[in-house]
Amino acid sequence: MSELKRTKLYDAHVKAGATMVDFGGWEMPIQYPEGIVAEHLYTRRCCGLFDVSHMGRLLIEGPERLAFLQHVLSSNAAALELNQAQYCIIPDENGVAVDDAYLYRFEEERYLLVVNAANTEKDLAWFEPIVKDFDCTIRNITGETVSIAVQGPESENILKVLSGGEEITKPARNNLSTMLLEGHKVRIARTGYTAEPIGYELFLKNEDADWMWNRLIELGGKPAGLGARDTLRMEGMLPLYGDEMGLDVAGEPMPIFALALARFAVSFDEAKGEFIGREALQKQSEAAACFRAKNYTPEAMETLKKRVRPIALVDRGVMRHGMPVYRNGEMIGWVTSGTMIPYYMTEGEGADVRLLPETGKRAIGICYISSDVPVNGEVEVDVRGKRLKAVIPSKHISNNVPPYVVPVIYKQK
Repeated sequence: MSELKRTKLYDAHVKAGATMVDFGGWEMPIQYPEGIVAEHLYTRRCCGLFDVSHMGRLLIEGPERLAFLQHVLSSNAAALELNQAQYCIIPDENGVAVDDAYLYRFEEERYLLVVNAANTEKDLAWFEPIVKDFDCTIRNITGETVSIAVQGPESENILKVLSGGEEITKPARNNLSTMLLEGHKVRIARTGYTAEPIGYELFLKNEDADWMWNRLIELGGKPAGLGARDTLRMEGMLPLYGDEMGLDVAGEPMPIFALALARFAVSFDEAKGEFIGREALQKQSEAAACFRAKNYTPEAMETLKKRVRPIALVDRGVMRHGMPVYRNGEMIGWVTSGTMIPYYMTEGEGADVRLLPETGKRAIGICYISSDVPVNGEVEVDVRGKRLKAVIPSKHISNNVPPYVVPVIYKQK
């Protein structure tokens, strides 16, 4: 068995009492002494700090770097201006995800592609025979840098202390900047995997890791582990490779457009030309458009038999990955992610919303089920041999009005 890799912040995690686990070949904190629930709630109210240095960081350089990215990614990299980022998927010829990723353009002459930690070597192997046809190179810089996610309503205020009040990035999501924070050069992205309306991901030199981590804590951020990262992304319906994309529970390929996010990750712009999986993705896109119009044609249903949807238990219980989902006695798919997730109760609406001190918990998750189940459609989940009532809501949270995430609680009629 190969030795687990460690990030530059490993010692800081151990010193803080974190429970360390194997994740994608890295020894990472799953939680700290206060626990996953506290870390989840603190991120939603204030600011959670996540060591995401295990994520694969690939530098794409050379004259044909853009042509290569246009060929291997689902997104339109040509639309990416300097200091912008975009969510993308690495598709295969059949329109199935090899991985999902984020593409960053901090500099004119190179791109940074961030991929899932467990998939880094697999992605490099996928790119290897393709990149030979392009005048560009791929360099794995994962071990050369550190990445920290700073997520939550207070994240901007905390970073502004370090910047001396200077604007961190332009306000909208996916904006980037490179700046000095108390004399240390940091690349900053308005991105994240928590569904927070305000959040950043920082890229910095290894030697600056401890300084940054400690300063963020001094200013009010709290370390959070992979457990809270998972519940936060689950609440926000953000997919995890291996659960909501790749192969399903039965080992069958999941079409990329089974994900609602595919609308934003896949481009058919003329600038892309022919790219890997384009024909299959075009067909999937047309099927997804039919479903949005509530037009469940046989052709669309054959192309996208199942889709990734939110799911909430009505009966008491907890859902887990792999549990079967039924409708009228027929199995129509599986839970892909599920657990009991905490939330703050709120009052007010829109910009006037306020988090209350009181909290609750709800059994929610994500499922991969027949495409013709409508919003608020009733289903059942087999939880350890018992069929529990569940519903397919439109979403679990609303995050359209910063700074807070507002839970959307399904109320049975």
